Amino acid sequence: MGKKPTRQPASSRQAKIQAAQTSQGSGANKIVVATVVLVVAIIAVVGGVIWMQQSQEDEITGGGNALPTGVSELGQGFPAFQDVTAAANAPTVDVYVDYQCPACASFEAVVGDTFTSLAQEGKIKLVYHVKNFLDDNLGNDSSTRAGNAAFCASDDGRFEAFHEQVFPNQPAVEGEGFTDAQLQSMAEAAGVTGPALTTWQACVDAGKYVDYVDSVEATSFQDGVRGTPTVRINGEDVELGSIASPELLTEAIENATQ
Repeated sequence: MGKKPTRQPASSRQAKIQAAQTSQGSGANKIVVATVVLVVAIIAVVGGVIWMQQSQEDEITGGGNALPTGVSELGQGFPAFQDVTAAANAPTVDVYVDYQCPACASFEAVVGDTFTSLAQEGKIKLVYHVKNFLDDNLGNDSSTRAGNAAFCASDDGRFEAFHEQVFPNQPAVEGEGFTDAQLQSMAEAAGVTGPALTTWQACVDAGKYVDYVDSVEATSFQDGVRGTPTVRINGEDVELGSIASPELLTEAIENATQ
């Protein structure tokens, strides 16, 4: 069977029309393809921007259940002055506090500077356990909020400085709690300023370390810490009356070092 003959255009005019139609169809296809490519590219760019924004937000907020630097699991205390290498025989001093605790404020006023000096000199490994049981007792959430704010300050290397601001700025009436403005003022006094303050605020708003503070409360309660302040040297409870002065605190630590 022979091949069907190709139909020839009736005239040169018809040939030109057919050629134009073919060319137009090809152009339309190219436009469609180009449009699809452009849309895909825009989606990819927008998706990338959203991903980057989410990543940056997660870095700031930790999804609400982050651990401070130096802490490997929930419930652990926070090691202060992490830039200091403690002596090989330096005892571990665990300090349990609640930021709404008036007794903690009095204790900090007496021996807080001594803890700081000994830790900075590498003579002790100072670990803070920030509790929040007074929230339930006082009917507010200020212990948790202040603890979260302190660890948000730790992201800027300012935990210790923030910690030193909290107790002198406790409300005159126990239970009144801390306002957001007061917490921000403490952060600024601790040296959290500029872009770092913006990051701190985002951290605070997100409650980045709330779960961590809750976990410290739960773990310390299980470990027998029922009140604050509580001090343990190498895991042993210390009668606070025996370290009621800088001299006695230093002596107790030296005895633990021997």
